[in-house]
Amino acid sequence: MTNQLTLIATAAMGLEGLVKQELQDLGYHDLQTENGKVIFKSDFSGIARTNLWLRTADRVKVLIEEFNAYSFDELFEQTKACPWEDWLPEDAFIHVVGKSHKSKLYSVPDCQSIVKKAIVSRLQEQYHIHSRLEESGVRYKVEVAILKDRVTLSLDTTGAGLHKRGYRIDQVEAPLKETLAAALVKLTNWTPDKTLVDPFTGSGTIPIEAALIGQNIAPGFNRDFSAQEWDFLPQSIWDEALEEAEDIANYDQPLSITGSDIDHNAIEIATNNALEAGLADLIEWKQMNVKDLRPKSDVGYLIGNPPYGERLNDRDEVESLYSSLGGIMKDFPKWNVYILTAHEKFEKHYGIQASKKRKLFNGFIKADYYQFFGKKS
Repeated sequence: MTNQLTLIATAAMGLEGLVKQELQDLGYHDLQTENGKVIFKSDFSGIARTNLWLRTADRVKVLIEEFNAYSFDELFEQTKACPWEDWLPEDAFIHVVGKSHKSKLYSVPDCQSIVKKAIVSRLQEQYHIHSRLEESGVRYKVEVAILKDRVTLSLDTTGAGLHKRGYRIDQVEAPLKETLAAALVKLTNWTPDKTLVDPFTGSGTIPIEAALIGQNIAPGFNRDFSAQEWDFLPQSIWDEALEEAEDIANYDQPLSITGSDIDHNAIEIATNNALEAGLADLIEWKQMNVKDLRPKSDVGYLIGNPPYGERLNDRDEVESLYSSLGGIMKDFPKWNVYILTAHEKFEKHYGIQASKKRKLFNGFIKADYYQFFGKKS
């Protein structure tokens, strides 16, 4: 097996550009961006480094092969032709997942079954096994993705999605994904020497992600990944990636980050999550109504994911909240305000037209990221 791989970093719609920038910052070039993913070349070390460092990607996969298939026979034969023995040991537990869009092979369960049979057949031949595979070993997650009859076979290196940082020990209802929270921070031009406030903090995800960014702490530092169990990957790549992360973290960077919420329980949850992330002393938490918000500095950043008012009986209260926030921030014209909401008339209630808007998805909810740029000093 060659040490040169093609890797795929998957991302939520709208975040591909951020993932591409993160990969460039990690030193990867010749990047190909497609809907929901960024494709790039690397050696084995890239598996460890990208899983450890990517803040806004969902997962990292190894591309095994791409080909066209218009029949189940073609899918079987071309899957079987792949060198699966380079990746999977003879006792591998093979878990095949799939998706298909605008393709002749539209039955996902059938595609998954055929790919599994083809892989098993290949391994039986290569390992000279004349009985069923035991599948008693490490789990390998294979994905068959078919788009317009083009088949992509890949192997997941990540395991639990990259948003699972390992610090969220509790959460409020409908929490913001860690990857999206990191994206909301990275889509601003906040720098760690500036004040940052989240007045709708919920589980504390935006302040925690901002603190990780501010001190250049790798978001995957406190978790494990599927590929760590792969025999052919030397332990040294993980050790070196962790050592690199430790060396370039800036634990001495002072931060001014505050998270507040009207809900006492949310503040307790956020405090415990920050403690689990090792950031207990870096973030100030307050139980506070947004209407009582009064920034302490002339310049700063407000980043928030307020309630959207999706339930009709909540709408009046939510719209009043938006109006209050807009009225308060008018008195702080040098502040940069960034709000993610699915409420289509947010600007009307906030009272100011956004400098810029960006379409994002909060889970399956289509939302806008409203950006109000502060006046320059």
